[in-house]
Amino acid sequence: MRINAHSKEAKIANDLVENLQSYFVKNLNEIAKSFGNAKDCEAVEWLRDEGRHGGGIRFEARDEKVFNRASVNISQVHYDDEKNKKLSSATAISSIIHPQNPHAPSMHMHFSWTQMRDGQGYWRLMADLNPSLLPNNNDKKIFDQMLKDAAGEKYLAQGLAQGERYFDIPVLERTRGVSHFYLENFNTGNFEKDKAYVEKFAKKVVDAYTQITTNALKSNPSYQAETKQMQIDYHTLYLFQVLTLDRGTTSGLLVHTQNDVGIMGSIPSHINRDLLTSWMKKMPEPQNKLVENLLHALPKENPTPIEAQTKKKLANAIRDHYEIYPEALSMQASGEIVPPTVKNHS
Repeated sequence: MRINAHSKEAKIANDLVENLQSYFVKNLNEIAKSFGNAKDCEAVEWLRDEGRHGGGIRFEARDEKVFNRASVNISQVHYDDEKNKKLSSATAISSIIHPQNPHAPSMHMHFSWTQMRDGQGYWRLMADLNPSLLPNNNDKKIFDQMLKDAAGEKYLAQGLAQGERYFDIPVLERTRGVSHFYLENFNTGNFEKDKAYVEKFAKKVVDAYTQITTNALKSNPSYQAETKQMQIDYHTLYLFQVLTLDRGTTSGLLVHTQNDVGIMGSIPSHINRDLLTSWMKKMPEPQNKLVENLLHALPKENPTPIEAQTKKKLANAIRDHYEIYPEALSMQASGEIVPPTVKNHS
C-alpha cells in the first residue's frame, strides 16, 4: 500500500483525489453499462521506491466497446524522509478519456496540490474538450458553460487564456481541442476554501463530460470507416502534442521511471504513422529529432498500435532526447507561469 505524506494539507488533498476518482469511475462504469458490455474499470497500483515515497492507483477502462483508451489516475509522491528536496509532496488526479465512437469527444482533466518543504503550496486546475471530428457546437456549448460556472468570473478569463496558450500546437497552427482551461499556482491563502473550489470544479467537469458522452452515444450509436479514420488522425495529433509539447508528461517521465505506462495513459490505442512522419519536417531543431526517435519506437504497421511495451519505448525516447538536449525543455508548452517540476524533485 502507498504511504501518505505527513502534512495535514497533503492528507486532505489525498482524500480529495481519491473521492474524485471514485466519483468519475462510477460515471464511467455507468456509461459502460448503458452503451457497452458492462465491464467495469480495473485498478492498477504503482509504487514510488517500493512505497517509501508514495505511489498511485489508476483505474483503466476495460469496456472496449465504449472506450478506446481511458484511465483515471491518482498519485501522491512525497519526500518526508529526504529533507534536502525542495518538494514535500505532490498529490494529483489526472484523467484522459478517448471513447471508441468518433462522435464522442476525448476529454482531459488534471487537478493537483503541490506542497513545498517550507509548507507553501498551490493548486493546478486543467480541463479540456478534444473532439476527433468537426466540433459539435452543442458539446462545446455545454463544456464552455461548465467552465464558466466552475471557474467563476474572477478566474475564467485567465484560465481560458492560459488554456488556449498551453494547448496550442504552433507548427500545426491549431490547438489540441476546442475548449481549454488552465489555472496554475492557484492559492488564495485559504486552503479549505481553495480545496472546496477545486472539488466543485472537478465534479462539474465530470458531470459535463458524462452528459456530452451520453448524448453522443445515444445520437450516434454507429459510425462509418471514414469517420474512424478521422479519429485515428486526430489521435495522432493528440500523441504529437502530448509527447512533444506537454510539460506535465515530460516532467513526469524525467522525474522517475516507475510509472511510464501510467504517465503515458493519455496515448490512444492507434495512430497514423504516415501522418506523424509528415509533421517531422515541420518541427524546429532539435525537436525534429525527437519526432524521429518517437517514430523509431513505434511499430511499423499502419494504423500503428500502441501497447504497454511501446509506451515504455516512447518514454525512453523522450528521456534520451532531453538528456542530450536539456535546453529543448524551454520549447515545451507553458502558461504564464512555468512550474519547476523536475528541479523540485531533485
